[in-house]
Formats: sequence, structure tokens, C-alpha cells
Amino acid sequence: MLETDKDLPLLDDLQALFLHDVPMLDVRAPVEFREGAFPTALNLPLMDDKDREEIGRRYKQQGQDAAIELGLQRVSGEIKSRRVAAWAEFVRQHPDGVLYCFRGGLRSRVSQQWLFEQTGIRYPRVKGGYKAMRRFLLEQLENLPANFQPVVLSGRTGSGKTRFLRTFQQQLDLEALANHRGSAFGTQPTPQPTQINFENALAIALLRKFHQQQFALLFEDESRMIGSVHIPETFFNTLRNAPLVLMEVPDEERVDISYQEYVVDTSAAFTALHGGDMAAGFVAFRDYLLGSLGKIHKRLGGVRYQQLLQQMQAALAIQAETGETQAHQAWVRTLLLDYYDPMYDYQISNKQARLVFSGTADEVRQFLAGQGVI
Repeated sequence: MLETDKDLPLLDDLQALFLHDVPMLDVRAPVEFREGAFPTALNLPLMDDKDREEIGRRYKQQGQDAAIELGLQRVSGEIKSRRVAAWAEFVRQHPDGVLYCFRGGLRSRVSQQWLFEQTGIRYPRVKGGYKAMRRFLLEQLENLPANFQPVVLSGRTGSGKTRFLRTFQQQLDLEALANHRGSAFGTQPTPQPTQINFENALAIALLRKFHQQQFALLFEDESRMIGSVHIPETFFNTLRNAPLVLMEVPDEERVDISYQEYVVDTSAAFTALHGGDMAAGFVAFRDYLLGSLGKIHKRLGGVRYQQLLQQMQAALAIQAETGETQAHQAWVRTLLLDYYDPMYDYQISNKQARLVFSGTADEVRQFLAGQGVI
């Protein structure tokens, strides 16, 4: 069908794409991109969702030639010019990039040829497209975990484990990949990735650690679910059987850390998300706090829930009136000591066989250095 198609470059080194952060032009429909994509990809579709649906229906009813004919009718004239212009701008900004569609077939070949006709640039397309890249990353998730010697960092809620983790080179921050702090109050102002995008990002991170020969890696102690996404089974089993290191932090320090993260930092993040509008940011922050507390209503029980709710509402009233947030420390302390600590005691009692060291942050750091984690 395409006269110059065979002369345009085809790339099949999928590993290099992910190791080197190669910019990717995704020409799939928006609905496909929302379901799953890659960290360096930008969606500039050949067809919109409606076009894709109608052309797909024509393909099933009348075959490929009829579908191609309809596609060329729908994406023509000014629509075609705008889409090719957007691709050309991407190519100018990312001359080292690639383009892809779902299977590396007709859509990416058409896009590649139109780009060549418009710019004279032979922009490479990915052999096998999104499907091949996704399959490659799933294989990494299945096979790579066996190559690592993970150490899992545990500690009571509010111990600053994530902060501590990020001071190491040889670490992988699962909560950052999941955009969630891993608790009922762990929701971030911005949405979590889809499960597919979380898996893609995790696979790429593991691939890079492997090629950097960072085999001894530090992870934070997580349940399988981190908010709405879950850690893939093979990798989670690796972590669940890994040596455990416990970081001990005084209660008041834990209260300060939790207050800073869940109140000060999160309130500021909601305000920033609303363009600096403090009133709108406060409303969003208030809803986040009350919604997070509501998630554990049953676990708290009626009496303890009402106690925390009253403390939280009182603190929010003061914040609304004066902008001061210190009153939030009351419910933070109650939540940590009366709810999270008993739950943690139960969980850690079931992990004693894996516990290899416990101590202060400095002591844990020294121990980890002896294990080759720096």
C-alpha cells in the first residue's frame, strides 16, 4: 500500500529505548493511551477515539481495504495537516525519538510516511509497537527480581522511612512510582498511575538498576496494594521473603514527621495544585483529610472515630480562620499511637523470622553499608 514504507527505519532494540529515556511519539487513540503508556511517551494520535471505533467497525464488517479507505477519508485535509504538523514539531524537539502505534502496523507506518513527506525526516518506528514494548516490560518484571538482593526497611508509621530511603543510591521508591504514600492518608493531590503504567515504570526502574549493577537494593516495607495499584506477584514475593531492617524513631519525632508530611506539605500541595488559591486548596485539603479518616471508620470503631473526627474538625476550623495548622498535631498523635502502632505491632510480630537488624537511623545506615547498600 505504502510506496516508501519499506525504506523507512524500523527499530527493534526495545531495551535501549527504556535504558536511555528515548522520547516516544504515541500515535494510538487517546483511549488506548489512557489505559497504558510509557514514561517518555506523548500522545499525538493519528485518529481520535470516535474515528478509531468507526474504522475498527468497518474493518470487521468489510475488511482492511475498506477500513483504510475510511481512515484516509476521516483523516484528511485540515485534520491531516494539523496532526502532521504536531508530529513534525515533536520530531524537531526530539530528533532522537521514535514513534509507535499498538502493533507497529498500519497507523505507525502511515504516520511515519506522512512525516517523511512533510519533513524529509526518516523517523524510526518501533517494531511491534506498544504491544511488543509492553510484553518486553512484563518479561522484565517476571525475570529480573531473581537477580536482586533486596533489603526491606520497616518501622512504625511516621518514622520517615521514605525520606531515609531516598538518601540512598541503591534504592527503589515504590511509593514514588505509585504516587501514593501507602496508607489510608497516603493519597496525593495528583492521581495515581494506572496499573499498567505503574508496572511499566517499575519494570523500567528494575531494568536500569540491573544494568547499573545495583543488585543490593533497599525497599520500603509495603503491603501488596499501594493505594489503587498493586505490586506484581513475582516481585512482591521477592520482597516478602527479603531480610527486614527495622528503623526505630521516638514517638514525638514521628508525630512531627507525620504532621509535616500529612498536614503542612499536603496542604501546600493542594494549594499549589489550585494555582495558589488558598481557599480552594483548603477545601480540597479538608476533603482529603475527612475522606482519608472515613476510609478507616470501621477499623477505628465508633468511639475512636468520633474522637479523631472532632480533633480533625477543630484543627480544620482553626486553619480556616487563621491559617495555622499546629492544632492538627492532636489528631496526628492519636492516630499514630492509638491506631497505627497496635496494627504495626501485630504485623511486625509476623515478620520476626526475617528481622536481621533494628536500631536508630544512623545505626541502620551503618548496617546497610555493611550489606553493600549505599
